[in-house]
Amino acid sequence: MKLRAEIADIARLMADEVKAGEKAVHFGIRDAGIALKDAWRGQVTSAGLGQRLARTIRSEIWPKGRHSMNAASMVWTRAPVIVNAHDTGPLIRSNDGFWLAIPLEAAGKSRSGKRPTPGEWEARTGLRLIFVYRRTGPSLLIAEARLTKHGRAAVSRSRTGRGLASVPIFLLVPQVRLKKRLDLEKPANAALASLPGAIVSRWERT
Repeated sequence: MKLRAEIADIARLMADEVKAGEKAVHFGIRDAGIALKDAWRGQVTSAGLGQRLARTIRSEIWPKGRHSMNAASMVWTRAPVIVNAHDTGPLIRSNDGFWLAIPLEAAGKSRSGKRPTPGEWEARTGLRLIFVYRRTGPSLLIAEARLTKHGRAAVSRSRTGRGLASVPIFLLVPQVRLKKRLDLEKPANAALASLPGAIVSRWERT
């Protein structure tokens, strides 16, 4: 009887330890995922990319609703194209193989508040863009326009054309490399390296 009781106690202790291990793995991995999410969000805001983009980064723990030795945490973004572009600094080329039109200050913003395309700009202003080829340096799209006090190109109000100038509206380049502003791999590696310690720490608290 005494032997059976001791075996039962050992089995109960082992079961309790398994449960403690499941909780430790669950919360350790969850904590690492949250820390990685916060690190990525911090990079996005520090790079000046805004809170809106930072909030697209999320973390999730699986399985949901229960503890498991096989728990996993996933950290991802709902704007993968934008975030990945700032993480890798890709080379961007025109879709049609010709020019990328980069709006200058005189172009202003489109009606949606974004950078305008040449077609959108002509439709909004009623002005015609003129192509200017340059052997050295980027080519241009210019317009015969007046400059407002805010430095934007606009239709001249003068019947004589007084105040008109050849105003550069778009810079034309064959390609442009986006500046790398994020380094998401470094905190991801740090989160992986911290996992054993995080799990042990959680285990000791149970």
